[in-house]
Amino acid sequence: MDGSIWISLGAFVALNFAAASSGGAFRPGAWYAALKKPSWTPPNWAFPIVWLVIFTFNIFAGWLVWQAAGVAALPALAVYAASLGLNAAWSWLFFGRRRMDLALIDLVALWLSIAAVMAMFAQISLPATALLAPYLLWVTTAGFLNLRMIQLNRVTA
Repeated sequence: MDGSIWISLGAFVALNFAAASSGGAFRPGAWYAALKKPSWTPPNWAFPIVWLVIFTFNIFAGWLVWQAAGVAALPALAVYAASLGLNAAWSWLFFGRRRMDLALIDLVALWLSIAAVMAMFAQISLPATALLAPYLLWVTTAGFLNLRMIQLNRVTA
C-alpha cells in the first residue's frame, strides 16, 4: 500500500472518531438512568460495542468510496460528513441538553442522511453501501427508542 491510501484511511478514521467523541463528551449519567425506558431498551453495555462496529463499518464505507471514485465521490462524501455531524449532535441534544424532542428531530435527519449516503454510495460501491445497512438499522431502532422515551417521560404541567 502506498502512503496516500494510509492518509485517506486515516482521514476517515479521524472524521468518525470526531463524531464518536460526542458520545464520550456527553454521557448518559444519572439523568438518563432515572428515565423510564421501554422493556426492549438494549443493555447499557451494548451501546459502545454497537457504535464501535457501526463507526468501523462507516470508516471503511467512506474509504471504499474514496478509493473507487476519488474526487468524483466528493458530493456523496459531503453528505457522509454531514451525517457524521448529525450523529455527533444527537448526544449533545439528548444527553447534554436533555432535549429528547430535539434529539428525535436530529435522528430523523440523521436517518434521512444515511439513506441519502447509501443511495449515493450505491452508484459507486455496493460493498460500501452494504456496510452502512447496520447503521441505518441501528438509527431506526434508536429513533423508536427515543420516541418511546419521550412518551414514557412526558412532563405534566
